[in-house]
Amino acid sequence: MRGESGFPVRLRFTKVGKVRFVSHRDVARAFERAFRIEQLPLAFTQGFSPRPKVSFGLALGVGHESDAEYLDLELADAVAVDDLGDRLSPVLPEGIDVAGACELADRAPSLQEAVTLVGIDLQLHDVDAPTLQDAVDRALAAERLCITTTRKGNPVEEDLRPALRTLVVNDDDGVTVVRAELNTQPRGVRPADLTVVLRELMDVTDAEIGADRVRRTHQWIERDGARLEPLEADRATRTATRLRVTSKGLKDDRREDTGGDDLRDDTIDAANHQVGGRRIA
Repeated sequence: MRGESGFPVRLRFTKVGKVRFVSHRDVARAFERAFRIEQLPLAFTQGFSPRPKVSFGLALGVGHESDAEYLDLELADAVAVDDLGDRLSPVLPEGIDVAGACELADRAPSLQEAVTLVGIDLQLHDVDAPTLQDAVDRALAAERLCITTTRKGNPVEEDLRPALRTLVVNDDDGVTVVRAELNTQPRGVRPADLTVVLRELMDVTDAEIGADRVRRTHQWIERDGARLEPLEADRATRTATRLRVTSKGLKDDRREDTGGDDLRDDTIDAANHQVGGRRIA
């Protein structure tokens, strides 16, 4: 991602709580606004409509939470990457926290190309753990797990089995969680499609089971038998990566100088509007 004289940076951030209902486009707008507030020296594309050189990793579905989202950006000048979490998190919407940052090495591949494995948690209600465990065992033992989807208006059969690395069932105080590791190359699996497969294996209807919450927990880059987080895999050797733990107290101390239109409030208001036919409190 490095330009001729640029300073490429990778950020890790969360997307949890009400902000999970905010679209990818609005998340990108929130970051661009945060960069402006903190006066980061962004590098821009050339042409009639210059845009900041910012690229996000794997898409996250609207309504899904994540502990491990990533974006790459290029700056025109060097900055102290260890300070970026403390600078950006207070001016981002509630639920989006920059948890880590690093300077990227030269010629680092894009996140879309590099990430090969993701971890997700599917929180399922109205189904007992033994029944779900049986479905998971059958899914992992199957040679093919086919579903029919619609692509460009045409029905298409897809085999999900090659993308399933591991599936583990946990029962936490009556809430059943499937912890899955899913390959992203050459094609990933949507959590909704995985739920369809498990539903069919349990022979239950849509009304009896649902993936009430989906949370992405990890993204990994696999190289030479090693599994690395994106901040570890491609950071410049002279830059240390620091993970940042935030607290509610820190969020309550967010700065008031927002430079005009408050995208934080607009974003949370949007999340409180109608989502999927129901209001989110």
